[in-house]
Amino acid sequence: MNPNPPSLYERLGGEDMIASLIPAFYVRVLADPELGPFFKDTSIEKLHAMQREFFVMATGGPIQYSGRPLAHAHHGRGITKHHYALFTGHLVETLLDMGVTQEETDEVIDRINTSINEITGVSY
Repeated sequence: MNPNPPSLYERLGGEDMIASLIPAFYVRVLADPELGPFFKDTSIEKLHAMQREFFVMATGGPIQYSGRPLAHAHHGRGITKHHYALFTGHLVETLLDMGVTQEETDEVIDRINTSINEITGVSY
């Protein structure tokens, strides 16, 4: 047994994969009639940079997320669990289209799901 198994970040393909994932994912998100309006006044370049950091961190990569706390960044935006489900659905489709296995896709979603309450403004 390997005492240091590769991180999810490494198994996904590291920086090259994340750098390809973010723009492909946001093509879907921005085209979604329910999600696109959330980003109408957002710098897409900044959004991509922050999401890159977030995804690298969330998958066990070597970068720490430097953006505002998720609860602050999403506060008052009216993001519901329905919107969150649409968002993660696009992420699943993008990951699978990029050749990520179902098991690794599920692992990404499990890690992202730890932030759902911060994003939707729902407390325990």
